[in-house]
Amino acid sequence: MNIRITGVGSYIPKIVQKNEAFKDHSFLNIDGSEIHSSNEVIVEKFKAITGISERRYAEDHLTASDLGALAAEKAIADAGIDPETLDYIILAHNFGDVKSGSIQSDILPCLAARVKNSLKIKNPKCVAYDILFGCPGWIEGVIQAQAFIKAGMAKRCLVIGAETLSRVVDPHDRDSMIYSDGAGATIIELAEEDGGILSHESASYTHDEVYHLFFGCSNNKSLEDGNRFIKMYGRKIYEFALSNVPAAMKTCLDNSGMDIKDVKKILIHQANEKMDEAIVNRFYRLYKTPVPEGIMPMSIHKLGNSSVATVPTLLDLIKSGQMEGHELNKGDIVIFASVGAGMHINAITYKY
Repeated sequence: MNIRITGVGSYIPKIVQKNEAFKDHSFLNIDGSEIHSSNEVIVEKFKAITGISERRYAEDHLTASDLGALAAEKAIADAGIDPETLDYIILAHNFGDVKSGSIQSDILPCLAARVKNSLKIKNPKCVAYDILFGCPGWIEGVIQAQAFIKAGMAKRCLVIGAETLSRVVDPHDRDSMIYSDGAGATIIELAEEDGGILSHESASYTHDEVYHLFFGCSNNKSLEDGNRFIKMYGRKIYEFALSNVPAAMKTCLDNSGMDIKDVKKILIHQANEKMDEAIVNRFYRLYKTPVPEGIMPMSIHKLGNSSVATVPTLLDLIKSGQMEGHELNKGDIVIFASVGAGMHINAITYKY
């Protein structure tokens, strides 16, 4: 039973927000105190650590489910399928549909149902539901689609990651520069062709780590409007990721029966360039093997961190020839990996 990705699509918003746009922001520490550095220095340090020079924001009239539907249309076209034949639509997000200028999350009905409606799918046996799993949501959706197919409950699934993080960030928090908007979608189906998903690994660390990412008040303590925004303890996340993600990736690869030398690409969640580099370096260190050149394509420099959308968007960019120096060929072994709020970790070993 070979379960393969047969179609890929993404939606990259048109609005480009460069780092220079943040030089007039009033950044504050989490306790509301003044940061004793100029915005120029803050932005320079931010770019040096994250690698981000610009990010994309959704157009005002679009929500996360709209982005998901646009990406889904491309994935369906890429796979050449009739959308009425889909058994499941699984949509990963974190904050629902948040309208421009608002902070309120709207998840009624669920975003997957909205996407099904946008795609004009009439088949009631096409089941649509959302998944909340932090940044690893798209990968976890693919793992769930695989499980449905293996169980005989489905033959073809649409898995989407969509988010508009720009609408839930605190403008007084330096971390707000990390986040962006976007969507990626994939068709997962049973196929006679060789390859596909070889193994997977998932884990949830919820004891000491559960609130590394959370919803909190603005750093500007003079604001008393009750609004809350995405917050994180960056250093704790960095240390957690380095301690746990490489081991999960190794378990996943070992369970696939593939050798580390077989791996052609690692598509890792675009969270932070330095962190991603450190994770991959530590992963190869577990095999006492040097990191191959070009193993880890990165889109974060231009697209920022769009959470659940980063990995499927990266896959689409490579498959469509938009990532210079990167390609995927028949038989290539790819590792998908992610880490995020929960704290959750997952990985997939995949053969093209």
